[in-house]
Amino acid sequence: MLQHILVVDDETAIADLVELYLSNEGFAVHKFYNALDALRYVESASLDLAILDVMLPDMDGFALCRRIREGGKLFPILMLTARVEDMDKITGLTLGADDYVTKPFNPLELVARVKTQLRRYTRYNQGIPAPAEPEEYDIRGLQISKAAHRCALFGEELSLTPLEFSILWHLCRRQGRVVPSEELFEAVWGEKYLDGNNTVMSHIARLREKLHEPRGQPRFIKTVWGVGYTIE
Repeated sequence: MLQHILVVDDETAIADLVELYLSNEGFAVHKFYNALDALRYVESASLDLAILDVMLPDMDGFALCRRIREGGKLFPILMLTARVEDMDKITGLTLGADDYVTKPFNPLELVARVKTQLRRYTRYNQGIPAPAEPEEYDIRGLQISKAAHRCALFGEELSLTPLEFSILWHLCRRQGRVVPSEELFEAVWGEKYLDGNNTVMSHIARLREKLHEPRGQPRFIKTVWGVGYTIE
């Protein structure tokens, strides 16, 4: 089913860039350069997600976010802005935003965050149960069992902390897909991810040491710069 995304940004070049990347992923993009036109469209449209710039000429993105939520719209909202202060992020999240992307941004990261939010919204807000998944994985000699809570590399059991095990399990169950850092953080720690959080990076580094990963040439956990991590 075609998914519809609202993009509101008064910078034409950025709005066009976001539209290009989302359209290439098969999304229908509805683009506006000011808040009032976007708000009028939201009132009658069926949308799956919105990307709102904070600095708009007629109404800031925080106010637009609040108006959308007051109108009873529950679709995910991502705030897109050049402002990096933590208080701005907290304000956006308090008013009902689901994520916060800081300019300049990697378009691929933005697309990944959009997909993450859409999966979450579909599954949890519409009551669609998660598909059944295996209880263990064996990826080129890396064996991990959720039921036994054990992990082994070429038959040698690894001593992982609960957090390390959860990170590795989350990556294994999404084998072949890039997992954004924010998705990994929220899935494992159960808290909202904010930009500049290096917690995931530090735990990945320790996990790689336990997996005896060659420096610069990892066999299992690979970094997709600006997006996240993957096990192929």
